[in-house]
Amino acid sequence: MSKFAKITGIGGYLPLHCVSNDLLVQQLAQNGIETNSDWIESRTGIKQRYLAQAFETTTYMGTQAALQALERAGKPVSDVDLIIVATSTADQVFPSTACHIQAQLNASNAFGFDLQAVCSGFVYALTVANSMIHAGQVRSALVIGSEVFSRLIDWQDRRTCILFGDGAGAIYLEASDTPGILSCDLHSDGQLACILNFNARIEQGKIVGEPFIQMDGQSVFKHAVTALETSAIDVLKRSNLEINQLDLLVPHQANIRILQLLAKKLELSESQVVSTVSQHGNTSAASVPLALNEAFVTNRLKPGMHVLLQGVGGGFAWGSVLARF
Repeated sequence: MSKFAKITGIGGYLPLHCVSNDLLVQQLAQNGIETNSDWIESRTGIKQRYLAQAFETTTYMGTQAALQALERAGKPVSDVDLIIVATSTADQVFPSTACHIQAQLNASNAFGFDLQAVCSGFVYALTVANSMIHAGQVRSALVIGSEVFSRLIDWQDRRTCILFGDGAGAIYLEASDTPGILSCDLHSDGQLACILNFNARIEQGKIVGEPFIQMDGQSVFKHAVTALETSAIDVLKRSNLEINQLDLLVPHQANIRILQLLAKKLELSESQVVSTVSQHGNTSAASVPLALNEAFVTNRLKPGMHVLLQGVGGGFAWGSVLARF
């Protein structure tokens, strides 16, 4: 029995409605919020983001990304054993988004569940799927990150409303005789939960708590760079590789400054770092697979490459997956 797992298909979906900084500034001005396009771009690197329309649910977008991943892998839906959806914006409390996507795909041979680790969710989900293939419990998995963070945003809060976008990305992971996922590294620190959270719940039919994203941007920045640098070094060591053997870094797309500083610390060139934050904004658990999809469609992803996928965000949670394509 094959004991390795390999990514053989990649897909992505972005909502139809693209909102440039200029358009966002106009919309915010109608609500009395003053900002400008240059201010947004200079502090975040974001030029535009995609915002979901009513029909573009977490389930819908995840399904579209999954179908594209399956098509590129050349696999029928009947081959799927497992569906894991990384999301913090499920369409409903239960059943899981994974079960809804299973129904949309008609993937009757698969079982599925959701995983909630916010912006690190995709890296966490990929690690779980890899472990299940390695253990021989399944032979294939759809790993999906799908988010509609625009529905969690306070559009009166300039600190957060400029940052987030919606979208979905997916990969098809299957058993292989040769190593694809080389090593994984996951961490969390609940003592830092206060720096990025969504502190609300449903109780007796009412929303209790603060129903919008709360973030201490400076603290997130500081901890994110340190955490990702350390995790990158650790996951490479586990595979007996050096930084100079890494071909591509696909990090969580939160802020261009985080990406630039991380690349500098790891001594990576700009060409080695996949950056989509300018086009997509922060799409939470969809961020990493969407960036990986961008690397694929622009032919930056080549067979034999060592690629490092990294997530970091609320929890505080972070991690890395090192893959060979």
